[in-house]
Amino acid sequence: MSGGLLVAGTTSDAGKSVVTAGICRWLVRQGVKVAPFKAQNMSLNSFVTREGAEIGRAQAMQAQACRLEPTALMNPVLLKPGGDRSSQVVLLGRAVGEMSARGYHGGRQRQLLGTVLDCLAELRATHDAVVCEGAGSPAEINLRRNDIVNMGVARGAGLPVLVVGDIDRGGVFASFFGTVALLSPEDQALVAGFLVNKFRGDVSLLEPGLGMLRGLTGRRTYGVLPFRHGLGIDEEDGLRVSLRGTVRESAVAPPVGEEVLRVAVCAVPLMSNFTDVDALAAEPGVVVRFVDRPEELADADLVVVPGTRGTVRALDWLRERGLARALVRRAAEGRPVLGVCGGFQVLGEEIEDDVESRRGRVQGLGLLPVRVRFAPAKTLARPVGEALGERVEGYEIHHGVARVTGGEPFLDGCRSGQTWGTHWHGSLESDGFRRAFLREVAAAAGRRFVPAPDTSFAALREQQLDLLGDLIEEHTDTDALWRLIESGAPPGLPFVPPGAPG
Repeated sequence: MSGGLLVAGTTSDAGKSVVTAGICRWLVRQGVKVAPFKAQNMSLNSFVTREGAEIGRAQAMQAQACRLEPTALMNPVLLKPGGDRSSQVVLLGRAVGEMSARGYHGGRQRQLLGTVLDCLAELRATHDAVVCEGAGSPAEINLRRNDIVNMGVARGAGLPVLVVGDIDRGGVFASFFGTVALLSPEDQALVAGFLVNKFRGDVSLLEPGLGMLRGLTGRRTYGVLPFRHGLGIDEEDGLRVSLRGTVRESAVAPPVGEEVLRVAVCAVPLMSNFTDVDALAAEPGVVVRFVDRPEELADADLVVVPGTRGTVRALDWLRERGLARALVRRAAEGRPVLGVCGGFQVLGEEIEDDVESRRGRVQGLGLLPVRVRFAPAKTLARPVGEALGERVEGYEIHHGVARVTGGEPFLDGCRSGQTWGTHWHGSLESDGFRRAFLREVAAAAGRRFVPAPDTSFAALREQQLDLLGDLIEEHTDTDALWRLIESGAPPGLPFVPPGAPG
């Protein structure tokens, strides 16, 4: 068997990433050797593979659902926005330059179709099945000519397409019908059917509409997934704390100690890898929130300045909003501040940037004895080390090279008093280190907070992935889904007019 499926969506954020992960986890539990694939991802949340390649975090999460190590083959093209009109292009895990949206969609994208299909073919040759994720909507008629991630890859590889719609937004029937009706006859022939996501209520009330949809399109609905809180793991973008949903919207685990610990995360522009704080949010008694005003730092026991694709822009933003002054005041008072990657660079004395912002020398906040120079080549690494007496694993994705001139060593960065800085993403996922760090924060903040002794972030992630697999197994026609993956789109699917514009 060398089966495949493309999970498309009626819109961005319809649930393609989690549905893909759920199908992958369901298949692997059936003994199928399955891999994830997304031809082109636009995201500021990325990950570093063992071979030192940068890919989207969503594909790394899907690889975990497949119980595989992620590789660059799973996400050959990654676009990292640097503003409204340009992105860094990462090809096969390596940054190859900045490009405007017009330049990329105007021709460069189509040139990558061969690379994309080669990567997919290599995965299909070594796995029983590959579950592909689309991007946005396949009916973006302005972009179809050069598309390499939706119907372009489906046509190129002969993949059946399952269209996911978020019914919680409303208008799902019109979205399903319109998606099919705006595709060419050749594209429509691969669209096998639909999957309803985030349904609340009695499914029997939905069934008449599903019957009418089948009559209108000639395509069945493969399942109706109920709304479940806390499933937004490793989102591509947006202000979500993935595991926080589980804590916020269900029974909250009480703190082990007498008090909770409050964490404020500065919502800097072009925030990257905000998933770094997921492990904090998973701790019983830790309350995490994103903030953009200085008064919101007043009651925080820890302030996190996260990574960003625009370090100098983030520094400007912190100053414009008065957050910079609040951070300087916190540091002077000995109240905990943690900077990660771009946030670490912001806390230093000086930034020399002729690469990202091209602003030259810019004064940092001066909270850490660090000087940063941006290098043209990006550092991509999976470091392992020790801090606070505990083993730590992380990953690095940055152009800035830090020269530490003082303070105490902290991972690859330093600490000065209760201000901490490191380039390591993901360090807080190391359970022993996270607990030790939270004990330091609680002591400095004067809180009677005690970290839970048995919280395993890896186990929580596995539980979420199993829950996704359960949703697929319990709420879809898995026999029909298996036939679709194994045999492709059913023959004779009807054309739904008017089709794609000429």
